[in-house]
Amino acid sequence: MQLICSLLNRGVRKILAKYTEMAGIKFSVSPHKMRHFLFTWLKKQGIDDALIQPYSGHESRKTLEIYSKLSITDAQEKYNEVIKKFPI
Repeated sequence: MQLICSLLNRGVRKILAKYTEMAGIKFSVSPHKMRHFLFTWLKKQGIDDALIQPYSGHESRKTLEIYSKLSITDAQEKYNEVIKKFPI
């Protein structure tokens, strides 16, 4: 079983490398990076961790925190939006 998973992983990595090159992307794209991007993107769309967790394979929602970190740029944009409404 481990051999099959290893072969599948290499196959997926080869496919990603091929399409990354075709797209002109200069950095490597791995299955792990794609996973991280997906969970971060879902979180940014407002999807609750409880709904993401079953798809992540993690046993607890706490583990999802590593995937749901928002960039400082996103935080700054939200801050700028909300601070205008501050009642002073």
